[in-house]
Amino acid sequence: MRLIVTGTNGQVALALIERGAAQNVDVAAIGRSWRPGLDLADPATVASVLSAVDGDVIINAAAYTAVDKAESEEELATRINGEGAGAVARAAARRGVPFLHLSTDYVFDGSLDRPWREDDPTCPIAAYGRSKLAGEQAVLRENPGATILRTAWVYAPFGANFVRTMLRLGETREEVSVVADQHGAPTAALDIADALIAIARKRLAEPANPALSGVFHMSGGGEATWADFAEEIFAEAERHGRKPVRVRRIGTADYPTPARRPANSRLDNSKLKNVYGVALPDWRLSTRACVARLLQDSN
Repeated sequence: MRLIVTGTNGQVALALIERGAAQNVDVAAIGRSWRPGLDLADPATVASVLSAVDGDVIINAAAYTAVDKAESEEELATRINGEGAGAVARAAARRGVPFLHLSTDYVFDGSLDRPWREDDPTCPIAAYGRSKLAGEQAVLRENPGATILRTAWVYAPFGANFVRTMLRLGETREEVSVVADQHGAPTAALDIADALIAIARKRLAEPANPALSGVFHMSGGGEATWADFAEEIFAEAERHGRKPVRVRRIGTADYPTPARRPANSRLDNSKLKNVYGVALPDWRLSTRACVARLLQDSN
């Protein structure tokens, strides 16, 4: 199997390259550095670039992900996450290959007191979420057979993310303040990659199965607050010889940001398990593995 993946430096794209190599899956990651370059901010480039690359499944992992900056760059975010995603979906439809698109928990407003299901109404409260919802709509309009996978709180041993930030802060601080009233599930990019490979294989094995299309939720098992996440990171770091770091639990109001975040980002992943037989590991296990790898790599 050969996967065409948009994005070259994102956490999921890098994870797909790594996990693909371990599972005999060829991954062609294409982006601005590709010749000719793929730039979702210029959707006109998409069709010509993708038509020149061979592959069995196309995965759109490229996105504008600067949540706070999107508040002042919503037009750019929407062009990349909305129009750009639609262009990739259209190119996949024209080629007649399965298309997987990554979306986000931020399409919800966070108001429910239970995990969000795929058919719950979307109502993003920030520019980033609005841009990603525009992408979902464009994908389904251009490619009704697409599979959209909403995930949340993504991290990896590479790239800029919460785990690496906490470890960096823990090197010089005895206490770190972390929000404790936003709820979700940390999701490892390497787990996402494994899931995407399994989903791609099933799409190829059952090309006429309509149940495989549509929107699915795909986040780490269990649930946590950002403060819970930080405590797990520091606990694992301490097990590897790092000094103890306390987590000071604060409210969202104590840590103002340009973009509003959903208070409840928990996703109900049961549809993905029922249809695809895919369930991501508990977030604690994957967090520990990520921290251990980062600390071993730094020695």
